[in-house]
Amino acid sequence: MLIDKCLCYYVVLQVVKLTLVTFFTYSRLLERAAKLSDDLGAGSLTALPIVETLEGDVSAYIPTNVISITDGQIFLEKELFNRGIIPAINVGLSVSRIGSAALIKAMKQIAPKLKLELAQFREAEAFASFSSDLEEETIQSLRRGSRLVELLKQKQLSPLLVEQQLVLIFGGLTGAFDAVQIEDMQAVRGAVCDQVYTNRKAIINSGGTLDIDFAITLIQTAIATSHKDEAR
Repeated sequence: MLIDKCLCYYVVLQVVKLTLVTFFTYSRLLERAAKLSDDLGAGSLTALPIVETLEGDVSAYIPTNVISITDGQIFLEKELFNRGIIPAINVGLSVSRIGSAALIKAMKQIAPKLKLELAQFREAEAFASFSSDLEEETIQSLRRGSRLVELLKQKQLSPLLVEQQLVLIFGGLTGAFDAVQIEDMQAVRGAVCDQVYTNRKAIINSGGTLDIDFAITLIQTAIATSHKDEAR
């Protein structure tokens, strides 16, 4: 009996020791992947760990350890990728513990409802797959959400200016693209980005916020331009 108890305690101690070693190894790797000298500004670079989950299970041992140490996680979903939604980010499981502290003033102004809007769209999309008798509110959520998803799609090595991001997100959340056919969204998105690039210095006003009226004008111009190009 005494031997069994000692063996049990030994196993527990080894597990605790392994857990602590793993935790501290992760934390040392993640807290500071690189440190610049004082002559170069003394800044540090945080590592970006990539963890593969088993069937999307984020509650497994390794994912939970990494999640507990980091300032957030971006959860990429295979199903979204296979549907052509790239980057395939699951907004429900993706978390930022820094929150709006990392956002510029203009983005704080227009983006607070983005995650909620996408989450509601996912819910409505799941519900619509089981029922054809949908309420107007659900139909509206599907219409706006599907266009938001198209706006947020991004090709590889094609970063957007922050001004382009602001106008696209603002237009998507306010319903400026609701009347655009879903198959035309990529063309309209490209036209909006072109309009914003040409006028990028006037997008953010002196107070650091988005010029709403100018953004609406650019979106309307882009939609009209896109329709003219299609007519040709």
